[in-house]
Amino acid sequence: MNQQNWNANEYKEHASFVPSLATDVMGLLNPQKNEKILDVGCGDGELTLKLQKIGCNVIGIDSSPSMVESTKKRGIEAYVIDGHNINFPNEFNAVFSNAALHWLTSPDKVIQGVYLALKPKGRFVGEFGGNGNIAALLKAMAEVFIENKDFGEFKNPWFFPTIEEYKILLEKGKFRVNYIELIPRPTQLKSGIEKWLEIFAEGITNHLNREQKKKFLINVREKLTSVLFTEKGGWVADYVRLRFEAIKV
Repeated sequence: MNQQNWNANEYKEHASFVPSLATDVMGLLNPQKNEKILDVGCGDGELTLKLQKIGCNVIGIDSSPSMVESTKKRGIEAYVIDGHNINFPNEFNAVFSNAALHWLTSPDKVIQGVYLALKPKGRFVGEFGGNGNIAALLKAMAEVFIENKDFGEFKNPWFFPTIEEYKILLEKGKFRVNYIELIPRPTQLKSGIEKWLEIFAEGITNHLNREQKKKFLINVREKLTSVLFTEKGGWVADYVRLRFEAIKV
């Protein structure tokens, strides 16, 4: 897994759109009072807290110590655990994940851990980046690396599967897929493209020095201005989300 150096305060200030767009996947989860739910990639715990307020018994996990600390401050049980290493045998009615599974690049390990964590007929519900997600952003970033040999090799840190790819993985993991859909969702970046790159592409650029990072931001912005920016709408990222519900069989 690419290790993203998340900062909970910066995330809350500049990436609050992530949990704010989770209404539909939360509806698909349909959490019930007294259910035990595991939130994989809980971030700063905003959605985990909503589940707790409904009356669910919730545990959050995230690979970022800063995020887990923020979640704990909300009064939520949370642990620093990489989603590839889930180890809660037969404990949960549901496993939930929003905007996190695309960071976990060995999805078979994630699915195996989720399966073991669920009780019989438990449900796995999530939403994450799917095929075509940030296609323009990825193209621009890769081109900037190619044009600047001193940056080294461009490495894509994300897993953006097609419907067919993820359905096969779930079924191999002994899940029955009830629902799976790719949803184009252009998303306004109120803090601008540079701040998005600083937060979400940090794992791509963390080996670059200060001047190289500055050049990366400028060049990517130049490439994307005619593609993702308008005077009326500002910066809009080309998001595509994969939303699904699967049942342990």
